[in-house]
Amino acid sequence: MIHTQDNTNYRRKLAHLSPFGTTQLHYRNPWITAWWSAAFPGAGHILLQKYLRGFLLFIWEMVINTQSKLNLAMMYSFNGEFEMAKEVLEIRWLALYAPVYIFAIYDSYRTTVDLNNFTRLANYEDAPISNYNISTLEINYLDKRKPWVAFVWSVLMPGMGHLYTHRIVNGFFSLAIWILTVYKSNFLLVIHYSLMADWVQMHRTADWEWLMFLPSIYFFTIYDSYANTIQCNKLFDKEMTKYLTQRYANLDVVPATGAR
Repeated sequence: MIHTQDNTNYRRKLAHLSPFGTTQLHYRNPWITAWWSAAFPGAGHILLQKYLRGFLLFIWEMVINTQSKLNLAMMYSFNGEFEMAKEVLEIRWLALYAPVYIFAIYDSYRTTVDLNNFTRLANYEDAPISNYNISTLEINYLDKRKPWVAFVWSVLMPGMGHLYTHRIVNGFFSLAIWILTVYKSNFLLVIHYSLMADWVQMHRTADWEWLMFLPSIYFFTIYDSYANTIQCNKLFDKEMTKYLTQRYANLDVVPATGAR
């Protein structure tokens, strides 16, 4: 009989399965998380699966950015209309932006370094890994999933790639943010008028303040779902290796006598 060890006897564990998803420790590049935090505050923390802090910073970025008219000022600056950029900026809100923006970059980098150290210690301690969780709400389990499938679903609709890998909270948050941004920016109308080659109406319809959020949100959800699928597959392999080792390590093997 195989006796599994209780996780409570271990100081650190590599993964936790819940009805809402799989949270795991694995090695990350601190510069990548810092870069995503610079692209969109909160994104780096979501990569680290620190969802509460990441979601709050994500919402903070959208609120403060729209109130300060930062994206609008950037759009005018790109077009060389510097006087218009200075005119639309709300300095009272803009003064609140920089400290939190810099903190998001710093904190995501620092936290990545810390979590890498915890990952090293957790691997050394080699705690058991649970491979499924059953509750009244959901069933979550470790299995092999295809990263390219998560990639394609995220390309078609941000958030779907996360649902494919059973990251419920992250998936619906990404989906809600995407729908809100697409609606506020009139993105679908912009595409419609572009296909009709009605460039004047397209420019009148587009809300550039919200449109400038779309690239960061879109490409981040694609990257996050793809990278997370790869790490979930590695966790599945690690759990299966531990199980097979425990199951068959002490099994007496009788040498084959050879074929007749």
